[in-house]
Order: sequence, then structure tokens, then C-alpha cells
Amino acid sequence: MGIKILQQSKSQKQKAEAYVFFAKAADMGNLKAMEKMADALLFGNFGMQNITAAIQLYESLAKEGSYKAQNALGFLSSYGIGMEYDQAKALIYYTFGSAGGSMMSQMILGYRYLSGINVLQNCEVALNHYKKVADYIADKLEKSEGIPVEKVRLTERPENLSSNSEILDWDIYQYYKFLAERGDVQIQVSLGQLHLIGRKGLDQDYYKALYYFLKAAKAGSANAMAFIGKMYLEGNAAAPQNNATAFKYFSMAASKGNAIGLHGLGLLYFYGKGVPVNYAEALKYFQKAAEKGWPNAQFQLGFMYYSGSGVWKDYKLAFKYFYLASQSGQPLAIYYLAEMYATGTGVLRSCRTAVEKRLRFLKKRRCFQWHFSCGIELPFKDIHLARRLYDMAAQTSSDAHIPVFFALMKLETVHLLRDILFFNFTMRWKWMKLDNTLGPYWDLFVIGLIVAVLIFLLRNRYG
Repeated sequence: MGIKILQQSKSQKQKAEAYVFFAKAADMGNLKAMEKMADALLFGNFGMQNITAAIQLYESLAKEGSYKAQNALGFLSSYGIGMEYDQAKALIYYTFGSAGGSMMSQMILGYRYLSGINVLQNCEVALNHYKKVADYIADKLEKSEGIPVEKVRLTERPENLSSNSEILDWDIYQYYKFLAERGDVQIQVSLGQLHLIGRKGLDQDYYKALYYFLKAAKAGSANAMAFIGKMYLEGNAAAPQNNATAFKYFSMAASKGNAIGLHGLGLLYFYGKGVPVNYAEALKYFQKAAEKGWPNAQFQLGFMYYSGSGVWKDYKLAFKYFYLASQSGQPLAIYYLAEMYATGTGVLRSCRTAVEKRLRFLKKRRCFQWHFSCGIELPFKDIHLARRLYDMAAQTSSDAHIPVFFALMKLETVHLLRDILFFNFTMRWKWMKLDNTLGPYWDLFVIGLIVAVLIFLLRNRYG
């Protein structure tokens, strides 16, 4: 009940109601509710923030085998938040968390072994950790979608609808809605797509999506026909799954040379949806769509040659098509490229390249709420690693001594303030803002501080 309220909540009051349910369930010993409450206490999502209470709850959960609690304790130990700064203990927590099934712990361990943070640098161990997470995400992607392709890729978007902002101003939306009702086919297709996946501040609404697609299809839009076919192939509240209807609309789009329609027909023949399985027909349609630059069709061709589905296995051709699809960001193409580099299948084996591809795949899928857990960036600066790198720089070149000296002064100041302020997240956040403001001018700030101290000392001595 609490999770349902939290997912649908739009106000702080509604979210607070959800946590009341979590608290009641936690009192009755429900582990998932206890995990929610521990997170709330740590981040201050429910009532007053209480890191000590959060740690006590995490430790209790960890004894019960909660991998989420193990991961959280690893995170807190790693940065000395509310508990002793202990990288060895953090490593143990992350190891237990990964063994229990925490994908976040797997990613953190992968990052540590890749970068040599408090462990011996080992690309192979990092690759193994990243593989487990990539396999998990890829498996979910294929199972949830039934077929190994992304559900929707936006096409034919007017320039004003392709802004990086995810918020479509309501007045602008009304303007586009007016144009769509007046018969602007391109706007109709774009609004249909936005409603289909719930983008730019619009709620996901299959009925509105189908409404706009049907209007555009009636006006002759091949893209709209293809997306109607896609809706019926996947099935939803407005367009119940119907292979015959999907075939009809894909055929209409394909007859106009539309890449999405051609790809859709290829999928129907490849998986035998509404028609007998026919790899030769599937190959033909995938090739036509791939020639038009459709990345999902390029991936599908790569998959056919990689798996030997209806064709002789040809890893060189598989690599070619996976690479083409990956250039457009097709996630599963990136996943299979990583597999090929990891195993040396059809390409010279490269652990580093395999890791890079897996990271790109995971970043593309935005796999976790905490972005750093994807092994791409850390939430806080690793001061100890920074010290080590600065020392190496000073040893490499004598010219680096002075800039390294100033950099280390900044680092030690940050470290001191972190120790003082880390007991409270709010205070630390204020310091981070100050650090971002002064960041580019720290050397000037330190020089000015030294000069002021020297003037003060000289005045006292000779004054």
C-alpha cells in the first residue's frame, strides 16, 4: 500500500502518508518496509533526519541478510558518514552485498577494481562484476519487452519538441494540440509519441497516443502507421495485443518505405507472431530497414548473425551491425559488443574495451537511482586517491611541486571541513556549494591567504 501511494504521490503530504504505512509495516517486522524506513532516516525523507538511527536499522537488517543494508553500510563506511571511516570494512560490506544480489554493490566493486581504489587494480575482476549487472539488465530488457528491441525511439520531432528539457510548458502543449487538431500531421505524430512513453511532462496516455497516431495515419503518415502497429504488437489498454492488426499497420507503413514498418514486419516473421516463422523474410525486411539507418533493425541483423538464427553464424557481420546500431545508442547492441570484446568473439579480446562498452550500456539504461553506482562517477571526491595522484605528479616533474603544494592545501582544507561537517548532510551540502563557487579560484584564494598571514606576521614583528 505504501509503495503504491509513493509511486502515485505528487505532494509531500501524500509521500508522508506512504511513510506512515511503511512505519507500521516496519513495526510488524516487514524487511522491505524496514529498508524503506532506514533510507528515509538516512536521507531525511520522513520526519527528522537521523543517521545514527538509520545505521542501527541497517545493521539490524544486515544481520537478516538484507543486501540493500549491506550496500548502505558499505557506502557509509566508505565515507565515514555516521560511523568510522574504514575502507576495509566498506569492502567487506560491498562484497556481502554483491553476494546477496545487490547490483549496486556489484557496480561499486567493479569501479573499485577498475580504478584500483583500496584494492589491487584488476580489469578482469572489474569486468566480471560489470558482466553480472549487464546480464541482469539485458535479461530484464528482453523479458519485459518480449523482443530484444527498444520500445520507442522518437522520430519526426519538430525542433521545438526536441529540447533537452523534460518539461513541455502547458501553454506550448495547448498550442501544439491546437495545431494537431487543425491537421498538422508532424505534430500529431510527435504528440502521439510523447503520450506513448510519457515524456516532457506529459502523462503516459495510450488512448491519446492512439488518437493522434490514427489521425496522422488517416492523413497518410507512414510513421504513425508504424507506431500503431507497434502499439498493437506490444499491447496496452488502448490497443490490446493483436498480431493481425500489427501486421496490417506495419504493412501499410512498409509499403511507403518506412523503416519502422519494415522492421516491424521483420519482427513478426522472426518471432512468428501472427505469421509462420520465416527467417528469410525477416532477414529481407531487417536489411531494408537497416539500409535506411534504423538502429533496431541493424541490431536485429547483428543478432541473427551472432546467434546463427536462420543464417550461418558470421561474427564479423554481427560485429559490423552491432557497431552500426551502437552508434545510435541501441542499448542491446552495446551489450553484445561488450560480450564480443570480453570473450574475443569475432574481434581481438580487450578487457578495457569490454568494460567501457558495459558501462556505456548501463549508463544508457540509467539502471539505478544513484548514478555513481553505475561505476561512472562517485558521489563524493575520493580524497585519499587524490592525494596519491598528486604525490605521483610531484615525483614525476619538479615543475609540479608548487601547483601540487597549493592543490594539497585545498585538499587538506576540504578534508578538515569534511570531518567537521560530515555529521550533518545539510551543512555538508552548504560546503559543497561553496566549493563549487570557489573551485576554479582556489589557488588565488590560498595565495591571498598566505600573503595576508605573512603581512600580519611581519607587522607584528617590525611594527
